[in-house]
Amino acid sequence: MAQYPKDQFDDLPRGIARVGAHRADIRTRRGWFWFGWAALACGVLVVSGVVALSIMNGTLPFGPSNAGSTGAPTATPTSQAEPVTDPTTIDDSLELTITVLNGTPVEGLQDTAGDILAGQQWPVGSRNVAVSSDVEQTTVYYNSAEFEGIARGVLAALGGVGAVELSDAYLGAPITVVLGADYAEAGAS
Repeated sequence: MAQYPKDQFDDLPRGIARVGAHRADIRTRRGWFWFGWAALACGVLVVSGVVALSIMNGTLPFGPSNAGSTGAPTATPTSQAEPVTDPTTIDDSLELTITVLNGTPVEGLQDTAGDILAGQQWPVGSRNVAVSSDVEQTTVYYNSAEFEGIARGVLAALGGVGAVELSDAYLGAPITVVLGADYAEAGAS
């Protein structure tokens, strides 16, 4: 084997028996440390984003309590418009559809009322069950002032029991009928 002359690197302090390139040991826990910090930062950003969006959408209210609120749509005072009693005179450009919702525990009441309206040639769209089944008063909601006369005509076609209100609570159709207990008690005329 070849012999090399001694140089300054061959004189090592006592207790160190290293030969070649010297590097510190790799610390494996350091990766977990940075992963933990990144996961924590992502979690904080996600939670703060969800809270911010909830506040902006009004689903997470911060402020005065709504404890006395019933969740019912708010009504806007309306003027009396002349009821439209003949649906064939309605301008086709209005694209009128009527949604009928059953707000009572009486099954099939929405179909009964929908059949009455359809039999009089009113353009009935969907018939469904309302979110609440304890609605007391039948209400015909309309979403624009131009539909007030039509809403009054729809109420008259259902026997005139109930009220008419301007509201943007129901966006599915220009006119939404929410049947109440007063309609069911009247015998669903």
